[in-house]
Amino acid sequence: MNEWLTLALAGMAGLLLGAIFFGGLWWTVRMGVASTRPALLFLGSLLLRTVVVVAGLYFVGDGHWQRLLACLFGFVIARFIVMWVAGPPIEHGNSPANVARHAP
Repeated sequence: MNEWLTLALAGMAGLLLGAIFFGGLWWTVRMGVASTRPALLFLGSLLLRTVVVVAGLYFVGDGHWQRLLACLFGFVIARFIVMWVAGPPIEHGNSPANVARHAP
């Protein structure tokens, strides 16, 4: 297979891994605010997200540093994409925890 195509696929895999990791982190923080057991949620999410990303990097890299670098580049780009999609941080007065306590 063409080396450029392999690197492009590794970069896209990095984008997917980053979306899973940072999207999962975003979801965990949003759910953890209202959770009755936030420590368990955060720990479980961290372990699951880390295992998925490390296994993905291991299989995508496959002993080639170029593939690993392309995958890591995609991973970092995914961080910025998730930050852009998630929007600006919520102000203190409008947090989901404050909104959830009041009836409409």
